[in-house]
Amino acid sequence: MRKLVSTCIAAGAFAVAGHAQTLFTYGPNSVSKDEFLRVYKKNSINKKPDMSEKELRSYLDLYTLFRMKVAEADKQHLDTVASIDRELTNYRKQLAKNYLTDEQITNKLVREAYDRMKEDVRVSHILVSCPPGSDTLLARKKMDSIATVVASGKQSFEAMAAQFSDDKGSKDHGGDLGYFTALQVIYPLENMAYTTPKGKVSGVFRTQFGYHILKVTDRRPNKGEVKVAQIMIQIMKAKGDEGVAEARKRADSVMAMLKAGTPFYTLVEKYSDDKYTVNDSGVMKPFGVGKMVPEFEDAAFGIKKPGEIAGPVRTEYGFHIIKLIAKTPLQPYDSMHTQLKRKVDNDSRAQMARDIYYDKVKAKNGFKEYPENFTEVFNKLQTTPDTGVDAKSIKAEDYRNMNKTLFTLGGKNYLQSDFVAFLYNLTRGKLNGPKNAVVRDAYNLYMTNVVTDFQEHKLVDENPEFKTLMAEYRDGIMLFELMDRNVWSKASKDTVGLKAFFETRKGKYMWEPGFEGAVYKFKDKASFDAGMEMIKTGKYTEDSIAKAVNTAARPDGVSIQRGHYEFSRYKDATLAELSANKIKVIPGENGATTVVVAKQVYSAPTAKTLDEARGYVVAEYQDHLEKQWNEKMRSDYPVKVNEQVFKSMVK
Repeated sequence: MRKLVSTCIAAGAFAVAGHAQTLFTYGPNSVSKDEFLRVYKKNSINKKPDMSEKELRSYLDLYTLFRMKVAEADKQHLDTVASIDRELTNYRKQLAKNYLTDEQITNKLVREAYDRMKEDVRVSHILVSCPPGSDTLLARKKMDSIATVVASGKQSFEAMAAQFSDDKGSKDHGGDLGYFTALQVIYPLENMAYTTPKGKVSGVFRTQFGYHILKVTDRRPNKGEVKVAQIMIQIMKAKGDEGVAEARKRADSVMAMLKAGTPFYTLVEKYSDDKYTVNDSGVMKPFGVGKMVPEFEDAAFGIKKPGEIAGPVRTEYGFHIIKLIAKTPLQPYDSMHTQLKRKVDNDSRAQMARDIYYDKVKAKNGFKEYPENFTEVFNKLQTTPDTGVDAKSIKAEDYRNMNKTLFTLGGKNYLQSDFVAFLYNLTRGKLNGPKNAVVRDAYNLYMTNVVTDFQEHKLVDENPEFKTLMAEYRDGIMLFELMDRNVWSKASKDTVGLKAFFETRKGKYMWEPGFEGAVYKFKDKASFDAGMEMIKTGKYTEDSIAKAVNTAARPDGVSIQRGHYEFSRYKDATLAELSANKIKVIPGENGATTVVVAKQVYSAPTAKTLDEARGYVVAEYQDHLEKQWNEKMRSDYPVKVNEQVFKSMVK
């Protein structure tokens, strides 16, 4: 336990707890030196903090005012406002995603991914699909029988894949998936690929797609990444063999020109059919194993030196001539850690870290499940009719009296009726699909949501970083609400106060010399002639002139802008010109003409009305209100600074 020491100075008494020295108090509240420095340094994150007395004092003035306003928001219980409560809840859930995982497991998964990336594996597989709601037992039996035949050697793996695999993308190639490395396929498939020896066939395993077996056909060291440029000659598939022959002839011709010395980029611009790279001299983004079709990938990685060219290479897309720009080996672990962690967090393997974390939360907080009570509500839900008027429909009120405990967490019981209410909202009262699977999946999701919500709230007490981030966000949105009520919205809505404020200083809001009127912009001579004839009479409004000139055949003949113009800003007409003649014609290009028509000319400054000056008045009224409010805050929450502690920060 830290020893408490009290010290007295002229400004008042300040409590010191170890290093948590009180820097200042505001009303009954206090802020420690440590808290102030943390915020001060955080706001200087892109530069070295200036620890001079001048800068510290300036920030202290701002920070004390900020803390006063947050205290006032707390006093008014703004965190109970529905909109703020919703925003805090949403932010908490979003922020908590970064903390509701087992960090140690995550780091192991990141390291595992990196270690696996040192090697590429080539795999063939056979898939028996098992979509949600289908008969899993039947799919498993089919896969077991396929695996038995493969193991017996009566049929080759490749032949069985071609005959029975449900993976249309690989079955015609004997199940071959090509080379891949970590984080390129689903985690269960990756796991099996990296734990099965070369030349061997795995056991049966399950993924979200169904049941698989796989064969590892090759392993090789990771080749890193290559950066290449290409000229692609597309094959017109509609022409069949003739299209192939034409594409090959063009590709051979381009290759001959390259050998004769024609620059690569010149031929890209003239011949390449790759619309994504043709404007970049054919340069493609760097890529590693498993990113391109095998023929292209093998050719690109097979080029030895930058500048050398391979091709033409045939793929399903056409013929490619490939120029190597650079090769990059696998980067060191430390330089890839952040990138890999982001990928792992978004990969299916991240669920493993979350599951372990949730198990720890459950164990720590007395989780206990009552399977017999789930079975009871499960069986009742299975009686939901599949046909008729109420087909697949459930009503939460029908389960209101089912109040047995499904599970307990943190001393709270979660009841059968709670789960059905969740299920009803989740499914909108309709059990579409296999009821067995829907109910069990919903129950697992319900438990996960309960544990997540429970731990989100506990994070504030258990994780200092999370607590700080939540407090900063809470303070920010409450301060925003308080500022809106006392300054921003008030300045706009307080019409009486705004008018009174304007009256005390209306001489400040003035128009410079200028004119009131309209500026006509005619598109062509015909529009100008028609419009000018009407303007000269002085009998027509701007709207009637626009309607007459902008016909169906010429809808954009004229555009008109009305307003109060100041000569200092509108340079196309001068005071002398408009005073002598209130119409000025300004010829433009291609028959376009601008016409200035002044209704009133002002040779001296004139006062603006409140409506004319509203934007400026509101902004100044906001500043006025904020200054008044700041003074009230300083009065309600008097600040006392421990000068001895303050000066200890100065360097």
